[in-house]
Amino acid sequence: MSRAGGEGRVGRMGTLSAAALLAGVGVAMRLSNARFYPTNWGFDAKFNWEYIAALRESWALRAPDTLWATSHPPLYYYLASAIDSLAGQPAIPSAVTWIRLAGVAAGLLTVALAVRLVQRIDPGNSRRALFAAALLLFLPAHVYMSAMLNEEIVVAAFTSVAIFVTAGVVLDPAAPRKELWRAAAIGVAAGLAWLTKLTGVLAVAAAVLTYVWLGWRRDGWKNAAARIAVLSLAALATGGWYYLHNLWVYGYLYPFGLPAHELMFQMPPGSRGILDYVYVPVATWTDPQLLSPDLLHSVWGSTYASVWYDGHRFFLPRSGAGQQVWGTRLMVLALLPTAAFVAGGLRSAFRLARDVRGSVSARQASDGASRGASGGEAAAAADVPLLALTALTLAGYVLFTFRNPWFASVKGSYLLGLSLPFACWASDALDRWSRGHWSRSVAVWTGMGLLIASVAFVFTWGLILKKAEVPGLAWSPVMP
Repeated sequence: MSRAGGEGRVGRMGTLSAAALLAGVGVAMRLSNARFYPTNWGFDAKFNWEYIAALRESWALRAPDTLWATSHPPLYYYLASAIDSLAGQPAIPSAVTWIRLAGVAAGLLTVALAVRLVQRIDPGNSRRALFAAALLLFLPAHVYMSAMLNEEIVVAAFTSVAIFVTAGVVLDPAAPRKELWRAAAIGVAAGLAWLTKLTGVLAVAAAVLTYVWLGWRRDGWKNAAARIAVLSLAALATGGWYYLHNLWVYGYLYPFGLPAHELMFQMPPGSRGILDYVYVPVATWTDPQLLSPDLLHSVWGSTYASVWYDGHRFFLPRSGAGQQVWGTRLMVLALLPTAAFVAGGLRSAFRLARDVRGSVSARQASDGASRGASGGEAAAAADVPLLALTALTLAGYVLFTFRNPWFASVKGSYLLGLSLPFACWASDALDRWSRGHWSRSVAVWTGMGLLIASVAFVFTWGLILKKAEVPGLAWSPVMP
């Protein structure tokens, strides 16, 4: 009996009803936030608008040191300026709302891709698809970034498109000519991510590693080399040209330490050590704000606080009894999906390791290539691009936070490119746990229900936690 059949008609109808409710609430939250969140609030929002407004005067590419935001790749700013122009260049609040709504659409595209990938990996399992949707719709970092004038949601969407298509290469092999076109499409999507933010290059690298794996296991090195060449050229033509332009004109691929950013050099803590990547204090749950003395040096504790709460206080109040209670509540409830993500990721890694050791014969791999993967084979096939992206992203994040040892550089939003791995792996574990003993099943559904309700209340702007002070935390300079 299939899982779908095992769930029964009543179960499937209940799942669909729950999905419609969650989608409605998740979309309504984002639309409300896009409309009512203050105009110049959000990470670098004022500086981002400065660049967007400059493009309204001239579409010429600016030098990296012209403004605060001109050091970033330009795609988001050009898209935002184009949206502003199409809207008739209205007053700033209205223009920002239109740009934010485009970001909301990009974020919802990522949710849809995650659900669709889960459906391809695990056909008929509507419960797991529901978990995948809920995990992203009510991920605090995804919610509050959708309200900000910032490129993170957009680069996550382009990255997700690239990884989704890359997963399709593994799941549904096609004729050689079609595979070349698909490699080009991956290169364009990853290149757009790269042109939005430097982290987009990780999508290029993850896709290349996937083709390397396929060349070794299934398609041969000649086919892999051709597809990698097409993908790389498409990515360079779409997004890599900007970095080559910088190298040619300014002598560097990507700027670092520009005078416009010198203010950051005074931010605490000012240095990083190995223990910063090991130590996770209790303050992560009891006082989830990044300048908490116990949390300041903890990279992963701070990251957790900015993924599942607003550790930087750009969306929520800096203090208050209600804020502290809700913060602790969300931090504790978030342990469930976080543990599910880790468990699902480890299961994925072990599954791939067994395959690498040869538990699947070359003949079986050949047969799988000819008929496409399904069921457990599909899950194993999708492991490759998801694991590659996750490993590269986490390694890059560690390097970035080490080279930029300031609390403002530790943001969970930098990891939104992992939306597909997070949704796929966490939904896998939650689905398995919710089908176990009744007590465990009740615990999973109750925990997720409380988490979703809490996020909906806390991260709908002005609903229960009203922020009156300026955004961000008040910090004192330290010596570099």
